[in-house]
Amino acid sequence: MPRCWRFLTFLDNHLSASLRCTVYFGATGGDKLPLGGVLEERLERKLFGASIGRGAQRIISAMVRWLAYGHINPNLLTVIGVAINVLSGLLFGYGYFFWAGVILIVANLFDMLDGQVARLSGRVTRFGGFLDSSLDRLSDMVVFVGLMVFYARDTEFHSTLNVFLAGAAMMGSVMVSYASARAESLIPKCDVGFLRRPERVVLLVIGGLSTHPGSANYFANRMPAVLWILAIGSYWTFAHRMYHTWREVWRADVEIAAQAAKDASQNGRAGGEGGGDAKENSPSSKIASSAPASH
Repeated sequence: MPRCWRFLTFLDNHLSASLRCTVYFGATGGDKLPLGGVLEERLERKLFGASIGRGAQRIISAMVRWLAYGHINPNLLTVIGVAINVLSGLLFGYGYFFWAGVILIVANLFDMLDGQVARLSGRVTRFGGFLDSSLDRLSDMVVFVGLMVFYARDTEFHSTLNVFLAGAAMMGSVMVSYASARAESLIPKCDVGFLRRPERVVLLVIGGLSTHPGSANYFANRMPAVLWILAIGSYWTFAHRMYHTWREVWRADVEIAAQAAKDASQNGRAGGEGGGDAKENSPSSKIASSAPASH
């Protein structure tokens, strides 16, 4: 593997892990602490984050059980989630970023529920998986279209650059998902990369909830920064998946070629031994062996 790709893969994996740690446990801030204090604070944050995660999982599990026992069709949950995502896209288009972020959280709650309800109720179908995957792409694009409409409008927030970034991020997110779907027809799994769908949703939620026009706070109005991350990170992830697929396919081809050569070698040896046995057991050899020896 080339050294540059090893470094990019290493950096990509660590960035992905850092983003998930930031989402679940919160970023460390404040004054610098001694090493022991930092470790203690991180441990406390981790335990606190784990408690929140367990509490949220209990709530989601209860909702899944209730929906499954109520015989709710998982495909209906998928369609409802997409409809709520469309509402979020409309709110982004009209500039209500904060409420669009809130609605986006609710929409993706349905996205988490449909698969779990299908598994618990024994209603997992191939069409359900196809429907969920297809409508997820629509959910992604409608949010980016809303952002493009907002920044293209003739208002004080008009920005051609942000329109371009939202469009580039939309194309990149579609290519990431397509690369994964196409690659998994060649290899078992292709979910590598920094910006998968959950990370994209989290970033959009952060961008929406942080938007407060007129605020001078440094952490407010971070949607343009989010668009930069999405635009660049999506193509990085797409390139990573292309490289991962090429490497796995090349490795599989090498293994197949090695196995074919091994089988051919074994067949050749078996054929040689079989030919020798046939020659010994042939009628001419038996006659020659039964003839009296001449002196």
